[in-house]
Amino acid sequence: MTNAAHAAGRRDDVDVEAIVIGAGFGGLRCLHELRSRGLSTKVLEKGTDVGGTWYWNRYPGARTDSESWVYCYSFDKDLQQEWDWKERFPTQAEVQAYLSHVADRHDMRKDIEFGVTVEAAKFDEDTQLWTVTASTGQTYTSRYVVAATGQLGIQHFPFGGVENFKGEAHHSSNWPKEGVDFTGKRVAVVGTGATAIQIIPLVAQEAETLTVFQRTPNFVMPGRNFALTDLHRNAIKRDYDRVWAQVRDQPFGMAFDPVNRISGDTEPATRDQVLQAGWESGGFRYIFETFDDLLTDQECNDLASEFVRNKIRAIVKDPKTAELLCPTNHPVGGKRVPLGHFYYETFNRDNVTLVDVNTNPIEQFTEKGLQTAEGELEFDIVIIATGFDAVSGALTHMDVRGRGGQTIENRWADGAESYMGIMVDDFPNFFTILGPQGPFANNPPVIEHQAEWIGKVITLCEEDGRVAEVSRQTVDDWFRVTQEAFDSTVLAKGEEAHSWYLGANIPGKAHKILYWFGGVPAYFDMLEESESRGFDLVDARSAATVS
Repeated sequence: MTNAAHAAGRRDDVDVEAIVIGAGFGGLRCLHELRSRGLSTKVLEKGTDVGGTWYWNRYPGARTDSESWVYCYSFDKDLQQEWDWKERFPTQAEVQAYLSHVADRHDMRKDIEFGVTVEAAKFDEDTQLWTVTASTGQTYTSRYVVAATGQLGIQHFPFGGVENFKGEAHHSSNWPKEGVDFTGKRVAVVGTGATAIQIIPLVAQEAETLTVFQRTPNFVMPGRNFALTDLHRNAIKRDYDRVWAQVRDQPFGMAFDPVNRISGDTEPATRDQVLQAGWESGGFRYIFETFDDLLTDQECNDLASEFVRNKIRAIVKDPKTAELLCPTNHPVGGKRVPLGHFYYETFNRDNVTLVDVNTNPIEQFTEKGLQTAEGELEFDIVIIATGFDAVSGALTHMDVRGRGGQTIENRWADGAESYMGIMVDDFPNFFTILGPQGPFANNPPVIEHQAEWIGKVITLCEEDGRVAEVSRQTVDDWFRVTQEAFDSTVLAKGEEAHSWYLGANIPGKAHKILYWFGGVPAYFDMLEESESRGFDLVDARSAATVS
């Protein structure tokens, strides 16, 4: 169906044909995709501007862990040449500025409604329409809904009493726009995940004292960030086709070439040199440009893990603190690997203290600070960086109802499942971006492929008058393949370390693999292959067509 033909056949019983929830990377890309296919589309965004994750997470030190030249869109080649990234790993402000530029360049704001918190989305089986309800009570009807709600939007609070605290308490994902002044303050950071690892070095430079509360230490890779020169930027722009080809062929969607090297075939004396080169390169290159079997062979992973532990021991001067910072209950990669920017070095400062909550757990907030098992500690500011109900949380915290009034929370009670991270059985014409069992990878390339796939599915449904729906068997089959891919790695041991990509960081949440670890190339191939099978849809015709 052409765009003109589609426009002529639009239904007049809906407010818009498609509603997209969220105006981050996923929401903006879906808006572009659906509009290009002639669908009237409205984006509903809780914040006051575009950005999604990069709107809300304004904490000090916030920046990407993917290199800037691939943490972006590829659909607009002129945009690639026009935009100049400043750093290897751009800051939150730069990423949000980029997304704002994209929204303006493609005149997207006219189709975005800001300040709208979506509380419910319900499917009517008689009309085959969705009704989306905002917190204000306002409703919107549409034929299709795309949830681009992000993977890390629902905050996790492992202890209570914050209302009793007389000082300042800030969650990293709801940071004040005006910033926070740490000068001369006694500050606590609760958590040592990727967010806290970015916060800690900067706060330590300003605070009178900084106390870090750690449950599980991480394998932190050095970022080795640097400012990009015009020469570097121009070289990337000249070769962008090759850059995106690298991304397409790399298992985690990065612009890295395969090393074609496994540890068992490498001389012992050479292995350390290989790991040292990966460490000095910075970023995720230690994981992906050392040994191809680092995440699949236990012996290789043990070698790489001990190398990092020895780096920690060499950097951190106090032996006791160094050992507390050394991960021992999971392999490198068993939890999401963060990048640090002088993270370990920060623990050499006289004003920084590390507390192990395994031996001295936090019980609750008090008026003056935090009550631990060993006593009360007083603070002026407490930063909460305790993670998120990842991947599935944004939807299970909404009242999303599909066939028979079933909620998505109930459907996922035994663990979140979807087809390729995009569709859920019994939720017709409902799509997710970066949903359960989608790839664990650099997100923007995945988002682009998923948005294009959704666009193709909707075009097919509009042409054939069918409902976009998958069967439970299709979802089960995809989960089985996802589990098999995960089981072929050493990553399952991350469950012992409360890995959020297993749901193991949230008490009471079913532990189930939330990501596809079979590689981006295979995933993209399977998206393309599904097209020849009608996208594996159930052949259900819409009420509008039947009547």
